[in-house]
Amino acid sequence: MMHTEDKHAHSDSPAIALLKEMGAETTKHSGGTLLTHLLRVEALVATWGGRPALRTAALCHAFYGTDGLPLTLLDLSERARLTEAIGKEAEELVYFYASCDRKATYPGLASPDDASVVFRDRFTGEEFTPSPQQRRDFAELTAANELDLAKVNASFRERNGDGLLELFTRWSPLLSEAARRDVTTVLG
Repeated sequence: MMHTEDKHAHSDSPAIALLKEMGAETTKHSGGTLLTHLLRVEALVATWGGRPALRTAALCHAFYGTDGLPLTLLDLSERARLTEAIGKEAEELVYFYASCDRKATYPGLASPDDASVVFRDRFTGEEFTPSPQQRRDFAELTAANELDLAKVNASFRERNGDGLLELFTRWSPLLSEAARRDVTTVLG
């Protein structure tokens, strides 16, 4: 069976080609380049059993920037370009991840009462209740991203480890068993 990182390592992968075209291969990031970070995040989601669209979203999660990292590889006006490269479902996950207003969304994301979960889109200001699947995908992608940073950057882990452990413990109902194990291993 081919591992995801092997599949994307081919130069003809549309996702990898677009990442390289947008400079991810030369953009410095914790533990190397942005592309190496993205490949590690994708590989981690794969080890947790993430479905193909979620693994692809993990690989491409930085295209529109995040609430914590303003770097963007593509402008939101170019969403169709990313959709063409990775598919509709994966692009929607990338947008969902990038659009999160963390202050408004993180506290209640794992609330057992779905109606009390509020997701605020930082691009539009819109607030809505995400589906349980969107919440699980978002939590897994967030955990994979932050755990990768914590693994490769001791100062990041020192500054943020306790807060991330508390956050992911609160989000544990949304995380796979494998993700919860890795949270404990890396941050616990």
